[in-house]
Amino acid sequence: MASAVVVPEALRRRYLRSREGRSWVDSLPRLADEAMDAFGLRPDESVVETWHGHGALVLPVRTAGGSPAVLKLPFPHPEAESEAPALQLWSGRGAVRLLDRDPAGSALLLERLDPERSLMQVPVAEAVQAWGGLVRELGIPESGEPEWAGIPSAAERAEQLSDELPAEWEALGRPFERWLLEEALAVCQTRGVVGRRSSRDVLVHADLHFDNVLARPGGGWAAIDPQAVCGEAEYAVAPMLWNRLGDLAPGAPERSLVQRLHGLCEAGGLDADAAAEWSILREVANALEYLRDGMPADAQRSVWVAAAVAGKTHPGLPPVHELPAA
Repeated sequence: MASAVVVPEALRRRYLRSREGRSWVDSLPRLADEAMDAFGLRPDESVVETWHGHGALVLPVRTAGGSPAVLKLPFPHPEAESEAPALQLWSGRGAVRLLDRDPAGSALLLERLDPERSLMQVPVAEAVQAWGGLVRELGIPESGEPEWAGIPSAAERAEQLSDELPAEWEALGRPFERWLLEEALAVCQTRGVVGRRSSRDVLVHADLHFDNVLARPGGGWAAIDPQAVCGEAEYAVAPMLWNRLGDLAPGAPERSLVQRLHGLCEAGGLDADAAAEWSILREVANALEYLRDGMPADAQRSVWVAAAVAGKTHPGLPPVHELPAA
C-alpha cells in the first residue's frame, strides 16, 4: 500500500541537487511508515500541514496513549549526529524533550511544541532575554554519561580551521580581504588552544537562533534542532547575529549588531570578547562554505557580520538591508 506521507515541495527542492539528497527524499515515506510502526504512532489528523525544517521532515503524530508529539526524520549529515545525544543529556531542560529514537538515529520522537510561535515573532530585546535564559540552562558541564562521546569539540574544530581556511580562501580566489582571514586565524590560535583546556567548556547548542526556539504550549521556551558541540558557551552567540539583520538600527547597523552581541552576553552571563572571537571565526568559515555551495549573496552576509563584529568595514558589500535574510 502506498504511503500517506507527502514530502513538502520546499524540502524536496532543497535536496534535489545531490544524489544523496534525492535518495533521502525518495526514502522519506518508507522511513516515516517504518518509524510510525516501530513507535506505535498514528498521524495527527487535526493538523493539516506536514512540517519541515531546513534539513528534516517533521510529522505531527499521536502516541499510542493519544498524546501529541512529532516524528522527526533528519537528513543524515555530520552536524545532525550530535542531536540525539545532546537532547538526551538535556532531558527536556531548555530543549525539546526526546521521547524515543531508533538505534540508527534516523527517526526521533519529540515532544510537540508550538511551530507557530518562535523567537522570530518576539521583539528583539525580549528575544535576547529569553535566549540568555536558555543558554544558561543548556550550558551543562561535561560528565561521565556515555552520550558525551557523540558531542564534538568546538576547540578541536577551531584547530582544524587554522589549516583549512587559508587553503580554501586561496582556492576560492581570495574572495574577501586578507585582514578578515587573519582575524579568523587569530581566533583559531586563541580559542583552539586555550579553549580546549578550558574548565568553562559546556554543552553548547551551536545553531541557537531565533527560529530554533519555540514556545511550549504550557508556557516557556525550548530549543530545537541542536547542532551540539562541547566548548565555551560563547560559541552559541553567532547565529543570533546573522539572523534578523533587518532589525538593526538603519543609521548605524554595525554598531547595532555589536550592541546586540553585548546584550546577548549580558543575558546569558557570557564573556563578550570570547563571543566576538567565536562569531568572527564562525562567519568567516560560513562565508567560504557558502561560496563553495554557490551562494555568493549569503557569503556577503557572513563577511558583513564578521567585519562588523571585528569593528571594521569590508569594502564591496551591499547595504545591510540588501543582504539575504537568514
